[in-house]
Amino acid sequence: MDSDLREAVDLLRAVFERRKLKSQWGTASAEAIAELKKEFRIPARYRAFLAAADPIEVETVTPVERVRLLSSEKLREGQVGFAVGEDGASKVTGKEGDWKKSWVVVATSSLFGDPYFLDVAKLDAEGDCPVYVGQKTEKGTWKTTLAASSFASFVHILAMSMDLAAGFGEAAFDEGDDEAFREALEPRIKAVDPAAVRAKHWS
Repeated sequence: MDSDLREAVDLLRAVFERRKLKSQWGTASAEAIAELKKEFRIPARYRAFLAAADPIEVETVTPVERVRLLSSEKLREGQVGFAVGEDGASKVTGKEGDWKKSWVVVATSSLFGDPYFLDVAKLDAEGDCPVYVGQKTEKGTWKTTLAASSFASFVHILAMSMDLAAGFGEAAFDEGDDEAFREALEPRIKAVDPAAVRAKHWS
């Protein structure tokens, strides 16, 4: 992993330990990563993440959200209901508002069921790409909001959220804490990813 991603991962792992919350990390094999790259075109930085810190059982806990990261083994399964149906048929139609071929789910909201996904069509110079969150509209189309400008930034935001949540008791979902938590989190995110603050997913 490069220094930016390593710092973000180290912060996230450390806050799990500090809060005494269970998490399990592993290392994906080169063969498994190569297969995922071929199938989903996952970028270099995300591949490095799976190779060094495969999230076997990792779910962040804050007063407003719970984000479960997908392991390399569950990445294909994680596309079901989004890119493909239960029957394995593709949901990618090319129509406006439908799921896009370049979207790869890498995490889900355990509270709301929303997918967090890479858009591999928007690769940057670091071999990374932005992370979006999707919400199904009443019309059955997808409304997408930027969650982070890169996967490294996404991990960093999760780490900061977890760290801040330590000051909110057990950090169980609590509507009363929602506004106070989001207000406290916004300046932290702004320091590392201003675009994510402007998108307002976290605030």
